[in-house]
Amino acid sequence: MEILTVRDLSFRYTLGTEDALKGVSFGVEEGDLVAVSGPTGCGKSTLLRMLKKELTPAGELSGQVLLDGVPIGQIDAKTAAASIGFVMQRPEHQIVTDKVWHELAFGLENMGYPQDVIRRRVSEIASYFDIENWFEMDVADLSGGQKQLLNLASIMVMQPRILILDEPTSQLDPIAASDFLTTVQKLNSDMGLTVIIVEHRLQEVVPAANRLLIMDRGGRLLHYGKPREVCARLRERQDLLMAMPSTVRLFSAMDGRGECPLTISEGRQWIGGFGCEKQPVFDPSSESSAPLALEMDDVWFRYGRNGHDVLRGTKLAVHEGELFCILGGNGSGKTTCLGAVAGLNKPYSGKVRIFGKDIKEYRNQELYRNCLTMLPQDVQTIFLRNTVREELADAGEAAKDLPYDIESLMDKHPYDLSGGEQQLVALAKVLATKPRLLLLDEPTKGIDASAAARIVGILKKLRDGGMTIVIVTHDVEFAAMAADRCAMFFRGEVTSTGAPREFFSENNFYTTAVNRLTRGWFHGCITHEDAIQALRLQG
Repeated sequence: MEILTVRDLSFRYTLGTEDALKGVSFGVEEGDLVAVSGPTGCGKSTLLRMLKKELTPAGELSGQVLLDGVPIGQIDAKTAAASIGFVMQRPEHQIVTDKVWHELAFGLENMGYPQDVIRRRVSEIASYFDIENWFEMDVADLSGGQKQLLNLASIMVMQPRILILDEPTSQLDPIAASDFLTTVQKLNSDMGLTVIIVEHRLQEVVPAANRLLIMDRGGRLLHYGKPREVCARLRERQDLLMAMPSTVRLFSAMDGRGECPLTISEGRQWIGGFGCEKQPVFDPSSESSAPLALEMDDVWFRYGRNGHDVLRGTKLAVHEGELFCILGGNGSGKTTCLGAVAGLNKPYSGKVRIFGKDIKEYRNQELYRNCLTMLPQDVQTIFLRNTVREELADAGEAAKDLPYDIESLMDKHPYDLSGGEQQLVALAKVLATKPRLLLLDEPTKGIDASAAARIVGILKKLRDGGMTIVIVTHDVEFAAMAADRCAMFFRGEVTSTGAPREFFSENNFYTTAVNRLTRGWFHGCITHEDAIQALRLQG
């Protein structure tokens, strides 16, 4: 039975010059899990918001969205709110109360449910999501993964029929992201919940989905159908294929025949058919002998006098002209560490040196004049103008290097851009300062795989020109392509560092899909190009 129907849907934002959606039509059966993919700025988030009555943006709309055959605009507010749940990209933007238990009860309270019903539903959902241990905590004290899980639980306590998720794992570490997506899959399989999810991490989502929807630039629907069939149609669109699971990309690159593998298990069986007798030989990594651009020596930091230590004797050394990636779990202190390097967080003990000089010795904004620049995790905090054109007026060549055509964005307000578009514009803006040391906090958040790969090229070009780049990221695929060295951050300190090939080959969870796919067959494969080289070596 078709629960949701979209008919010839077109939409243009107020003051927009082009359609954000153009003639989109598809149907969703009850119990479907629909994965939505497409390039940055193609209208994925706009499409999701059109499916939720309360979030429909202002603009020119044509076509229909039907719930059980009824236009969603004609459904009463209470039914619409309860029937369709929506989980946003940024957890903190959806949380509205100060306590976990109150957040769980908030929606039901607003719906006017009796207290006994609220207590029963809240206790049930808290048990299902294993929230009991942090049931009475302040929301502000939760990790990113816990906040997003709380958002999901707060939606599910309303017992929706359709769950819509807009890049829910974009700010989660690999383990938290995997746990979150597993929970979503369990809700779909155990409860028959209809799920529509936009994700750039499709390694786990595509194999679990029974429908794959591909959007193209200009807000058009390109493909919609069973995942294996849709993936087979993407061979001529490398920009879209790059977002697919590694098994799909390798199968296409090797001109595979028959049924396309989707899961790691299926991919390993397919690779086993090559024989795998010859081991690839990769260029050995070399340690830099350049002077240190950044040095942290036994740094301790806490927020507030009575707070707990977030940085706990942190030691870190990054050489000039090095591209260095820091990985680790949510709440481990990575962003705090970056803030200490940028002079935003003042350690109470230890030393931070920038290009051999104690950070305390930099005076009168000297640190920030062609020396150090930081792109924060929340890029909206650096937007000061009313249009993208004004924001990028001083960006010059940096704007031209963006892995995206931004001409159509120039007259938009930065806050009206998609999350990925905001990330790209903010990157161009910080690059315009031409720093010697560039700090980036989650630079690929909300960006499609093709754009992320082009950002790697931009950053390597800057590194080759002498710039030192330190990146905090949850994107292990990006780190494997970009980094000269990687570090694991845990409980406020660096526990290990190493070249990407050794670093990811020795990890089980903080590693790339390609490494999990080829482990045991080939040693040291961490990127898509590594795997292709290894497979072609087999003849």
